[in-house]
Formats: sequence, C-alpha cells, structure tokens
Amino acid sequence: MTSVATNGAPVLTAKDFATDQEVRWCPGCGDYSILAQVQKVMPTIGVPRENIVFISGIGCSSRFPYYMNTYGMHSIHGRATAIASGLKATRPELSIWVITGDGDSLSIGGNHIIHVLRRNFDLNILLFNNQIYGLTKGQYSPTSEAKKVTKSTPFGSIDHPFNPLALAMGADASFIARTMDRDPKHLQEMLTRSHQHKGSSFLEIYQNCNIFNDGAFEVFTDKSSKADETLFLENGKPLLFGAAKNKGIRLDGYKPVVAELGADVSVDDLWIHDESDFYKAQILIRMFDDPQLQGHLPRPFGVFYETSRPCYEDILQMQVDDAIATKGAGNLDKLLRGKEVWEIV
Repeated sequence: MTSVATNGAPVLTAKDFATDQEVRWCPGCGDYSILAQVQKVMPTIGVPRENIVFISGIGCSSRFPYYMNTYGMHSIHGRATAIASGLKATRPELSIWVITGDGDSLSIGGNHIIHVLRRNFDLNILLFNNQIYGLTKGQYSPTSEAKKVTKSTPFGSIDHPFNPLALAMGADASFIARTMDRDPKHLQEMLTRSHQHKGSSFLEIYQNCNIFNDGAFEVFTDKSSKADETLFLENGKPLLFGAAKNKGIRLDGYKPVVAELGADVSVDDLWIHDESDFYKAQILIRMFDDPQLQGHLPRPFGVFYETSRPCYEDILQMQVDDAIATKGAGNLDKLLRGKEVWEIV
C-alpha cells in the first residue's frame, strides 16, 4: 500500500525514482553511489516527480536520465546546460538537474558552462569529475593532472589542468560546492543544499573510475587517510580536521597554513568559514593548486561560496511582462522586418 501525505499526494521513496532500465555502468563505478544518493534525496525536496527533470550531455555520467523515473533528456555533447537553460526559461517552475562530466562540461562544453553560471539560471549542475575520459576508453581530460600517462598521452600530459571550482568562481557562480561519491551522507547533504539554492548551483563530485583511473581520489576516501587529507567546511565554524580534530587551518596573511592545536594555538586562532566571503572562498578553492608553494594541505569539501542574486528566468519574465504592459502584445513579423527599409528601383 502506498503512503499518502496529509495533502493527498503519495509519499514517494527512493524506489519510486528508479526505472526498469538496466544500469549500464562498469561494476564498481562511482556513478552507482551518486545515482543511489540522488534517488534518496529526490523524495525529500518537496517537488512533485512530474516537475523534476534530468538533462545530460554525453559521457558515462550522462546515462543518468535513463535511470531516473522523472522527465529527462540525454542531449548533446557539452550542450546540456544550453538545453536546460531553454527549458528553465519557458518552464521556471521545474526543478532541473544537469548531469555532466569533466570532459563533457569542461572541454567541448566549456563555453556553455561559464555562460549558464554567469546568467544564473536556477539549475542544479552536478559535475562528475573522475579526471579521465571514461566512455571513450581512457584518454586524459581537462582535469587530468599534469604528466598523466593515458592512451592519448603515452609520454604524459603536458596540459595544465582545470580547477573546476575556480572556473565556476571566475564565471560568477552563485553556489559552489564539492563532495565525493564514497561519502553518501555528505553527498546527500550537498545535493539538498544545491536544490535549496535559488540560482545556478555548481556541485563538483569526485567520482572514481575504477577501470581507467582507479584510486584517483583514494586518499580522500580511504579510512586510513581521510581524516588527515580532507577538510569539511561548515559555515560559521573553524576549519578543523584530523582524526582527533587536533589540526586546523589559519591564515598567514593570505596564505593558508596547517596549525597543530596546543598550548600556542587554540580553536579561536583558526580560520572561521564564511560561505558568503567571496575573497576567502577563492583561497579555499585554490588550496591544492600548488603544493610546492603552499605546502601539503587537506582538500576542502562542502559549500565554498553562496550568494544571492537575481535569476535569468525571473528577470526575463519581468522584462516580458513590462513590455506587454507598456507596449502591448508584440508582432513577430514586424520585429523580424526591423526598422530599416530599402527601396529597390
């Protein structure tokens, strides 16, 4: 028997968001965990299933819409954000989730991702980052580390890799966060935060490709190293890490440094995280870019930055309403003809 809420609507569970399609990812792929957590979170966001849409590009991650019992579209390589933008502009009441990978969104789709972020459509963008091209069998991607040996770089990649969150920050994204496939609780929390944000939410998810890039993020997920290598950000709280929470981050000018708590350093001396601080967010996002310069620092996870600014689709509707109120209904033929006239003699 299906449970019914007080408003008469059925109470949905994760199973209601699963389809009858065979999941065609390699056994052990991190995508399975992400799919499971998304299906668990969907019943909690308060949106009717018929108002939820998943749109993807091309890649392993982009098979996602087949496995979600919602509306969806497996679209064009790198262009999922463009299609999602058009849908949001015409159907602003929908909860739209963009599923993309590091190759799909940061290579052929790089131009599209920066513009959807600066326009601030109210979309939830989930970037599965495995630092490799998985679907096309193991070439290096825009996020692969320098000197990465792959089928397309047998002597090591000479490219400088993208930092996805830095790219999002540069495009003026209004919500920027990071999580990982092997921390279900944190992943669910970040998915919920992404949905709650009004505007373009950009969530990078570290995702293990156990076939072509196995263990790329193992230091952040393995129990033996996770406590010392990860820094979980909590708004209004000091940046603490370590198995005994006996280490923290403080700022030496603009440089983050690790501090051991003890007689000379207390919790009060540590950096207090503020999700609204635009400038400190950039320091956090860049913390692992240059270990030789910065020293060894833990990798931050959580919400780096969140701000509130108008969404494109809302401003668009206001402009349309204002034009109708002041000038009346438009005439498409007249608009296409324009104001200039040539007389041919």
